[in-house]
Amino acid sequence: MTIRGILFDKDGTLLDYAATWMPANRAAALATARGDTGLCERLLHIGGYDPESGRIAGNAVLAAGNTIEIAAAWHAHAPGWDLNELVAEIDVIFQTQGRAHAAPVPGLARTLTQLKARGLKLGVATSDSVAGIEATLDSSGVLGHFDFFAGYDSGHGVKPEPGMVHAFCDELGLPTEQIAVVGDNLHDLAMGRAAGAGLLVGVLTGTGQRGDLEVLADHVLDSIADLESVLDRY
Repeated sequence: MTIRGILFDKDGTLLDYAATWMPANRAAALATARGDTGLCERLLHIGGYDPESGRIAGNAVLAAGNTIEIAAAWHAHAPGWDLNELVAEIDVIFQTQGRAHAAPVPGLARTLTQLKARGLKLGVATSDSVAGIEATLDSSGVLGHFDFFAGYDSGHGVKPEPGMVHAFCDELGLPTEQIAVVGDNLHDLAMGRAAGAGLLVGVLTGTGQRGDLEVLADHVLDSIADLESVLDRY
């Protein structure tokens, strides 16, 4: 089997999850709570945040969900929000906070440059919005490395459905069995499995734990910096 393309998750895979997204999550929760700090903490807990560890649980809505799912989880507890307005508000916060706090995983630009030098097509499939992709990856200096982007609002469905993978393959003319899907959460890997991707790789730079990722992953790596050593086997 030859791998010709790699479809990456964004947050927790290309970007360090905690450094990038905890400020964004807190800002979104505080806005949803209209400044009520107690309710803000409650919303973060509903989203999967554990204040003792400072972590978001791997398959919680703040780790794996898109903006619509996050807004829906908070809406019942949010004072006076229309759901569609809350979705729009959270999307804007995620874009601005994501741009301000985007923290690339170590060696991101170098790793992507090396992967492109191998002739690989690279894409991003995220539960963030397309505007969020552009904001965070542009501020990280790596937007130009990618041949394809898909967010929850791109019209290809949402994770763990296979639509983003199929769109990547269709746009770039790649058979699904010749692509790798790389992510930090089970919903990334489940998306790849559902689409028939040839290689599933979990990484530990996000919210997923090794034991959870090993359920679906062919390989679990410390970070994408180790990808080339895996690709050498294919």
